[in-house]
Amino acid sequence: MGKWLATFVAWGCVLCMKAQPQQVFAPNIRTLQLVVDNNPLLPPMLDISKHQHLCISWDEMSHQYHRYIYHLQHCQHDWTPSDGIFESDYLNGLNDQPVEQYEKSFNTTQTYTHYSLTLPNKETSMRLSGNYKLLVYEDGGNPEEPVLEARFCIYENQVSIQSIASTDTDVDFNKNHQQLTLGIQYNGLNVIDPYEELHTVVLQNRRWDNRVEGLKPNIRKAHAIEFTHAAPLIFKAGNEFHKFELIDVHRPAMGVDRIEWFDPFYHATLEAQRPPRSYQYDEDQNGIRVIRSEDENADVTAEYVLTHFILETPRLPGGDIYVAGQWTNGERDPECRMEYDEQSGCYEAVVLLKQGYYSYQFVQEDGATVRTMGDFYETENEYATLVYYKGPGDRTDRLVGYARVYINK
Repeated sequence: MGKWLATFVAWGCVLCMKAQPQQVFAPNIRTLQLVVDNNPLLPPMLDISKHQHLCISWDEMSHQYHRYIYHLQHCQHDWTPSDGIFESDYLNGLNDQPVEQYEKSFNTTQTYTHYSLTLPNKETSMRLSGNYKLLVYEDGGNPEEPVLEARFCIYENQVSIQSIASTDTDVDFNKNHQQLTLGIQYNGLNVIDPYEELHTVVLQNRRWDNRVEGLKPNIRKAHAIEFTHAAPLIFKAGNEFHKFELIDVHRPAMGVDRIEWFDPFYHATLEAQRPPRSYQYDEDQNGIRVIRSEDENADVTAEYVLTHFILETPRLPGGDIYVAGQWTNGERDPECRMEYDEQSGCYEAVVLLKQGYYSYQFVQEDGATVRTMGDFYETENEYATLVYYKGPGDRTDRLVGYARVYINK
């Protein structure tokens, strides 16, 4: 235990998450969350026709007040800024407003201040569909050096999307892959050249780091396009995510082997996992995290716990192994990189996490999970399709369609 404690004296290391939907740049910021309509299971996608709200929250690891300023930026489908429009085109109200909601942690071993921001609000609301970046920086600091960046989408329902997911793929049948067939109907949208005006993005389990884009339809009809037998829409099936709960720091819950106190942290050692030889069904949440504890207001009463992940296997080829989930943005987060212990014959990682429910998987450097998790056609997966439109004369992309489909659910 001593080596883990020494390793995490500097637990507040900067997270490097390149090209990811959520990014933290400051070492004192943790647990960045985006929650739609108080439901942590929903993706950060807002229907422009509904009165939905998005809460962005994070913890600053002290009780010292920081005056944070938020800045909203509209983006193209590839998350580059929409330089062809003005703020007044995509925002009602004023940009660069202060974050006014904050609360100090109460009766916790690690002190922190919980900050939150709800959009839209009385000062700011969004007018256009599309991709949005929320940049948060400290008042008096450099706006070009934010402490965090949160990404979300606002979509219209201008096109109809038909998605069919199958385990009968062009590379195998009921084995290691899953395949999508897509159909997009324009409805009343004036599409002249779908190859230039439409841009389709497909996500598996809400991961942007390995998104499929640049798709070209192979069937064109009068008011629709179709993607059939498309090689980019063949996905490795993966496996069900592992999961655990840290609800009570005094006794272990699901997926936790033991909880111990080594000043100044609680330590939770998870049940050791092994690469599976066959598929075993286990209901999971595809990498989602839900902050919760025994107390009602977990936002400010939940503890931060050093959580020990263990993968029991001989050393594997294929590069470094990382603990990954939507709470790590599916990316190879340096904080979540696992070290191999020759004595125990296990890969191990220790990550400082706020109490709650977590689902996770083990991902290798190249993004593969075949050696650590396996690829089984029976796996339940979520596939999301986003359709962007930029017509002749338009200055930015609109997100005109969004749909999700599940397989094996």
